[in-house]
Parts: sequence; structure tokens; C-alpha cells
Amino acid sequence: MIEVKDLYKSFGDQQVLKGITTTFLPGKTNLIIGQSGSGKTVMLKCVVGLLNPTEGHVLFDGQDYVSMDLDEKNKIRQQLGMLFQGSALFDSLTVEENVMFPLEMFTKMSKSEKQDRVNEVLKRVNLVGANKKFPSQISGGMQKRTGIARAIVMNPKYLFCDEPNSGLDPQTSIVVDELIKEITEEYNITTVINTHDMNSVVTHGEKILFLYKGNKHWEGDKVSLFEAENKELLDFIFASDFLKEARNVRLDKLKKQI
Repeated sequence: MIEVKDLYKSFGDQQVLKGITTTFLPGKTNLIIGQSGSGKTVMLKCVVGLLNPTEGHVLFDGQDYVSMDLDEKNKIRQQLGMLFQGSALFDSLTVEENVMFPLEMFTKMSKSEKQDRVNEVLKRVNLVGANKKFPSQISGGMQKRTGIARAIVMNPKYLFCDEPNSGLDPQTSIVVDELIKEITEEYNITTVINTHDMNSVVTHGEKILFLYKGNKHWEGDKVSLFEAENKELLDFIFASDFLKEARNVRLDKLKKQI
């Protein structure tokens, strides 16, 4: 379980996070949503340790990540998988070499063990046969799946995804969403996703945290989302006519069940 307690982050005089407290559910798909500038990317970076919070605590299974020394943090980091917004693949490395990179850095596995593990995760993300290709030789969707393979190659306990659908067409976005959901369930990973993609929110949001101007403005799940009466949340989620209609249909169904 990941617990965030009274988290603040400032850059000079600008306060970006304003005392956020929440819990990310173990083995579930947890989403952080909000407008650009709401603080969600800063929050994600504070949780994974890329930024140090100004105040507050981030606990992994009760251990305070913020107050740990470097050796203790490195032990936690080996349990974290990270999918970056642009996939962040090394252009000069093949797909296989990109996925193997964490194993080279953090394990003492033999060459054959590393190769077997890489092949296993590439198969899981449907990239069999892509081992020797370079990032420039594969599609954006394949690059994203390579990033997912690299994020899970260490068999992490926690998976963090920063805008996993960024730059993808709608159909590929759905494929990536489903893949992340399946991996979360299969490996019982605690997954935290920073996203703007409303399809992800309304279909996979087992826990949703909505940030507004650096504050926790609402939290719930994809079911309670349709019943929410939070104006800023509704303006953000149901901006399109399609989603407004979807909400109306959902509310009609709920009323008939009462």
C-alpha cells in the first residue's frame, strides 16, 4: 500500500501541492487526474522520489520513503517500475537492450537469465520478434509497449505510469490501457497512473484522485464518478458532449435501480 500524508511541494514562492493526503489501493489501478498545472505530475514525481517534497510523507507499506537514507531508498526503488510519458527509450539501444537495462543495473543475474526474463516480458506485451529492432524502427504503440516491458522486467511491486496514452491514437490507447490493467491484475501490482485520458478514467478507475489547483478536490472510483456533484470535477471530466451523455445514461440507470 502507498500512503501519502499531508504532502506539500513548493518551487520558490510557488506552492504546487497543498497538503495532499490519500492512499493508493494495492493491486488496483489508481488514477491521478486534473487540469494542466493542477500538480499531478509533481505529485507523481514526489511519490517515486524524483522530487523531494517540501513537507509531508510518502509511505510504502508503512515505511516512510521521504525520511530514508540513500541505501534504504534504493531498496524501495528496485520495487518500482516506471513508464515515462515519452517512453524514454534509449535510441542507440535495441528493444531487447532497453528492456534489459534495469537488469544490467540492479541485478546479478547471469546473461542467460537476463535474456530469458527479457523474452518473457516482451512476449507478455506482444513484442515477440522485436528484440533487435531500434526504437526508430517501431511504431509509437510498440515503443510504449517496450516501455511497459522495461517497467515490469524487475517484477515490481509498484508501477507508475506518466500519461501512458500521450501521443497515441484512440485505438492504440485502448490497447495500452488494457495491457496495463491486465498486468496490474496478473502480477497484483499497485499501479498509479497520471492521465488526461477520459476513456482510462471511466473504464479503469478503481481509485481516482482529482487534483485542483494543488489540492485534493475529490476522490472516489469510476462508479461514484458518475454520481459526483463536484463542479470542478464535472467540468473537467464531462467537457465533451459524448461524456455528458454517457453520464446522463448512467444516472438514468442508477435511478431505475433505486
